[in-house]
Parts: sequence; C-alpha cells; structure tokens
Amino acid sequence: MNPFPIDLLLLSIATPLAAALIIAFGPSRKIAMFLAYIGFSVPALVAIYLVGKFAGMPLHHGYAYFTSYDLGLAAWGIKLTLGLNGISLGLFALAGIVGFAAGFYAIQSGAERLRQYLLLLLVMQGGLMGVFASVDIFFFYFFHEFALIATFIMVGVWGGRDRNYAAMMMTIYLTLGAMLSLAGLIAIYWTSGAANFDLIALREAIAAQPLSEVVQKNIFGILMFGFGILVSLFPLHSWAPLGYGAAPSSAAMLHAGVLKKFGLYGLVQIALPLIPSGAAHWSHILAILALCNVVIIGFVTIAQTDLKQMIGYSSVMHMGYAFLGVAAMSTLGAGGVVLMMIAHGLSVALLFLLSTSIHHRTQTFDMTAMGGLAKQAPLLSALFVAAIFASIGLPGFANFWGELTIFVALWGFSKWMTIAAVAGIIISAIYGLRAAARIFFGPPTETFAKVAAENPVTDLRWSERVPAFVLLAALVLVGVWPKIVTTPLNAQLTSATISQSATPNQGVASNAPTTATAPAK
Repeated sequence: MNPFPIDLLLLSIATPLAAALIIAFGPSRKIAMFLAYIGFSVPALVAIYLVGKFAGMPLHHGYAYFTSYDLGLAAWGIKLTLGLNGISLGLFALAGIVGFAAGFYAIQSGAERLRQYLLLLLVMQGGLMGVFASVDIFFFYFFHEFALIATFIMVGVWGGRDRNYAAMMMTIYLTLGAMLSLAGLIAIYWTSGAANFDLIALREAIAAQPLSEVVQKNIFGILMFGFGILVSLFPLHSWAPLGYGAAPSSAAMLHAGVLKKFGLYGLVQIALPLIPSGAAHWSHILAILALCNVVIIGFVTIAQTDLKQMIGYSSVMHMGYAFLGVAAMSTLGAGGVVLMMIAHGLSVALLFLLSTSIHHRTQTFDMTAMGGLAKQAPLLSALFVAAIFASIGLPGFANFWGELTIFVALWGFSKWMTIAAVAGIIISAIYGLRAAARIFFGPPTETFAKVAAENPVTDLRWSERVPAFVLLAALVLVGVWPKIVTTPLNAQLTSATISQSATPNQGVASNAPTTATAPAK
C-alpha cells in the first residue's frame, strides 16, 4: 500500500498533464515555460525519490506504492491501479530522467509555437510515467496510446526533412502494432477468466488455471509481432530510422529513449510470466529475427552518412540485443533486457541531443561535410565520444552490464547465436568511432570551413550541458553501481516464474542464475 500522505505515482502522471492543460488555455510564453519546468521536474524528482525509498517499502503482491482508483469502469474490470515492482522501477526512473532532459532542452530550444510544442511534450511525459506506473494492463495500454498520439503530431508539425512521410509511416506501423498488442492483451484477460485487468488478478487466475499451450502460442505470437512493431523488430523496423530522422530532438529523445521500451517491457512484465509456453514456442523465431536486427541492421548503420539516420538505425540494431534476452527464456535474460532498456534509453537520448547540437554548429547532419569540430567545441566532442563508448558497451557505462548479461543468458540458449550477437560490438565500434572521427577530428571540410567562417562555432551552452550531464551521470551511475537496478530486479524476477514449461536447454528461469550474478561483482 502507499505509505505517503499523497500518491506520488499519481502526482508524477498528473503534474505534466495538468501543466499541459493550463498551457492549452494560452498563458504567456514565460508562464508556459515556468509550467513546463514544473511539469518535467516533478516526475524526475518523484522517480529518483521512489527509487531511493523502494528497498524499505511494504509490498502488495510484489508492488510498492500500491494504490487503486475506481473511475466508474469497475463493472468492466478496469481501475486505475498504480504501483512499482522490481521490473518497472528502473524504467519509471528512466522515463523521469529522460523526460527531464528532453523537456529542459525543449524549453530552451526556441522552437516555433513553443507553447504548443511544450504542451504536446508534457502530454507525452505524462503518458510515459503512466505506462510504467500502471498495474492495470488497460491503463498500461491507454497511457502508451496517449503518448503516441502526441508523438505523431510533433513529428508532423515540428519535424525536419520528409516529416509528413515519416509521420504517415510511423502512424501506419505503430497503429498496426498497437492494435495487435491490444488484441493480445484482451485475449489474455478474456481467456484467463480474471475478474479485472490488473496484473495481480491475471497472475492469480492463470496460476489457478493455466492457459492451454495452443492458446498461449497464439496469444504470444500476436503480442510478439504487435510489440515487435512498436520496438522495431526486423523486418518491421523501417518506420524507426525514418521517424527519428524527421522528429524534433526532444520528441526523438522521449520516443527512442523511453516510449519504444513499451513493447519489450510488456513482454517481460506480462507475456513471459503469464504465457511461458507460448514464449518458449516462439523463442527461436524471435531469436533469429533479433539477430537480424543486430547483424543486418548493424551493417546498414555502417553505411549511413547522415548522423541522425545513423543514430536511428543504431537504435534499431541495439533493440535486437534486448529481443535476444527475451528469447533466452531465463531469469538472467529477462534481467538483462531491463538493464539494456535502461542503458539504451539513456545513451540514445544523449546521442539525439548531441546530434542536434552538432547540427546547430555545422548546419548539416551529413558527416562527410564536417571535420575538426573538436578544436572549437571540446566539451561537445568529449560528451559525444562518451555517448558512443556507452553505446558500444564499454565497461563503466550502463550498457556494458545489459549486453554482458544478455550474452551470458544467450550462451545457454544458443552458442552460435551468442557468437554472432557479440559481433555486433565490433559493428557498433566501426560506425560509432568512424562517426566521431568524421565529425570532430581531422581537418575541416570546405563546406564546414565556410559555415564556421560565417557563424563562429562555440561549445555547448548551459541549456545543452545540463540535460547532457544528467543523462551521462545516470549512465555512469548504473555503470559503476548496477545494484541500484539489479537488487530490486532480482527480487522480482526470482519470485516470478519466467518459464514453467521451457525445457532445461532453453534456460529455465528457476534454474538460471540471478541477474546480479555479473553486475554484483
């Protein structure tokens, strides 16, 4: 139950939505900016506070800060039920931190129609906090759609090149993925016989009467492709690089960094515990598709010369690692997925932020038209290289633990797939280090020299430094102290059954080492 005099989870959702509502009534630009600061700061502060307090909190069926509100939909089995467990805790914090960084950057961006821009970004932020705070799967889905609609509008109105086409492609793909996901979630509720949509009731109902293997196979297949589209699983990934390339920076940070994790979170939090036989049936197919993300999309990423497109494709590539963790069908694999989601969310948000900072100084995203920027912007250079190192998976950053944990889990699933997946580190190093060399080192190109002569290049402004340092600090914190994530995560994963019917060579959850095996040391 919730031990606080106010519901902090509800506060983290309501504050950005209330700020957006007030901005909709047309206050002055200065008041709108002030409200936006509050709307983005409160969720971040609440998330950090709740992470710090989580260890000592009483649990209600595995959830801390548990509260439930009847909104008049109880007859349909729907209540606004909020709570955090070891799986959702880190992702809730991710939403708060990335949201603060994206919002702070947006407030200082000087974007056209800034009030409307901030309004939609605040709606997106409120939806993201709701996704990971929801115990009821109806509101889990509802908050995702709430944030997704705001994303479509932002890409179409404030996007860059090919924004209309990108918005249309995102709408088609993500609507299809959302509809499939909804069908799968409704199927779980309908076949379980549960009294309502919350995960506690669903788990109790299915534990009392497990679903047949045929039903599990069908439902997991629907969820795998529905969630897979939302997370850009190969070959249904083409919307992502196009959308991120066109999206305004803050929207790209929030979508690629946080909202894109909705599907993987759904697989780990809902599908693996509730329909394990279905997951085991599809695991090899999922692993092959995920390996295509890593290898095929990795080579496509190497071929990119547009910086933002490169980051977009690299995001698609690294989601392959997370899907491999799901396919491993083990506690260790599931824990690695959560670690990977958090790490990837922070690093890709930082890369999108810095790519826009580079564009402001070079007037282009074409890396072949850059060079020598490190002399004029050494801090920008250092932060970009650090973000690339994090993305590659160097020790000292959060990504290292996510990738290592997934590789260890995958080894018990398929040794040849593990070897192929590890090759992704080399691919990441090639495109990442080559991008850093093209942009920051060597002599400047003629094109960039002309731009620099007309507009002298300066280093990062404070409005860019603050969000960049916030994201980098979170990456390093989890990198050097992974137990902040793995301790509550282990407790949750080892108390839940990831696979009741998977055979031993598939990595049964109950026999797998805990997530903290690698990070804790």
